[in-house]
Amino acid sequence: MKRKEFLQLGSSLAVGSLLNSFSGCNDPKSFIPTTNWAGNISFSTGDIVIPKTSDEVINLIKVAHNIKAQGTTHCFNRIADNKKQLMAMKSMNKVVELNKEQMTVTVEAGMRYGDLAPYLHENGLALHNLASLPHISIAGSIATATHGSGVNNGNLATAVRSIEMVDGTGKLIVLSRDKDEDAFNGAVVALGALGVVTKVTLDVQPAYDIKQFVYKALPNESLYSNFESIMGAAYSVSLFTDWQTDSVNEVWVKTRTDGANSFSTNDNFFGARPATRDMHPIAANDAVHCTTQMGIAGPWFERLPHFKMGFTPSSGVELQAEYFVPFEQGAEAMKTIAAMKNEIGPHLYISEIRAIAADDLWLSTAYKRKSIAIHFTWKQETEAVMALLPKIENALAPFSPRPHWGKLFTIHKDILASRYERMNDFKQLALRHDPEEKFVNDFLTETIF
Repeated sequence: MKRKEFLQLGSSLAVGSLLNSFSGCNDPKSFIPTTNWAGNISFSTGDIVIPKTSDEVINLIKVAHNIKAQGTTHCFNRIADNKKQLMAMKSMNKVVELNKEQMTVTVEAGMRYGDLAPYLHENGLALHNLASLPHISIAGSIATATHGSGVNNGNLATAVRSIEMVDGTGKLIVLSRDKDEDAFNGAVVALGALGVVTKVTLDVQPAYDIKQFVYKALPNESLYSNFESIMGAAYSVSLFTDWQTDSVNEVWVKTRTDGANSFSTNDNFFGARPATRDMHPIAANDAVHCTTQMGIAGPWFERLPHFKMGFTPSSGVELQAEYFVPFEQGAEAMKTIAAMKNEIGPHLYISEIRAIAADDLWLSTAYKRKSIAIHFTWKQETEAVMALLPKIENALAPFSPRPHWGKLFTIHKDILASRYERMNDFKQLALRHDPEEKFVNDFLTETIF
């Protein structure tokens, strides 16, 4: 692989050239992707419609036999694929309303976090959390329980105050946290199974600044002995490791400057030493596209993601998998993976470990349990990786791992169902909103229905 292709491979890499058309400076109709951004999935149909309004979504669904919404094509499995028809939401990418009195913002489903965040900041507001990448769409991220980091920070879906969607009957539905609590909790992380989301209302808060520090070579022994303290040391903490030594390669610490967390810098972070320059999650790579570090304060949206919004790498040649285990078992789960280092090492770029607060969303990977996410960024060696995943899943089985819905996994749907106590309720909710199974694709058949 050429160095320019490898430049941004890390825990979660910035969006590839496939997403150029999603930039605000380009005509959204000028490019329709035929693969996901990593190139490991070729979409099963070229019949792609591009609505601009909720009314157009309604009309398209009324006449469709089988259709699936498509966001920024960042998933690594076929959750957003369909054999009949796809609905690309990229033209529905506007802010609908900013309500400073209620501290909410309403946006169209296709808007990306990287486009919304500067707008909020200009208005003195912020979101509670962001993922590693700012390039991903809001509706797609919510539907798959995509997350950031922080022991007290819920995933991105937990910011949803209300959600508007068109169900399988062509009816426009609005569900809110305040008025429809139970059904709302089932409809937010919905994997696209209930309908096509058209608008989302998110909670916001006053804008804040963050300082980002990176520490190197955290001894595993220290990590396991101080796991809770390390993961809760600041507003957001990420561990990067290749599992090949007796230490974690890097610790990325993001601390708010407004006193919302108590992190204080020093030259010894549980045995890790401070970096002397900006770092990439893969230390040998250039950090030019990573967000600013070295304790330099900056706006929340320029520090919470690991990568900057204003670039696209030449390639996203990789695969990703991620498993969520109970927080209190995080250290033991890491030890389990570390014991597999010889099998994992040849196929891995890097792993990232993060904490996520518990929530009440039925299919959220953090439903009713504070969690540790163990993420793998693999080389694009599909056969080898797919052979490894069952071994990792079996090793983690004592911790009841829940896989990220948008990444690679092989866990059988019966086992998945046993790890989500509201799964049967979700199936009934889906049947109610999609009685003709217009939104059911192969992924949903294999994992849910």
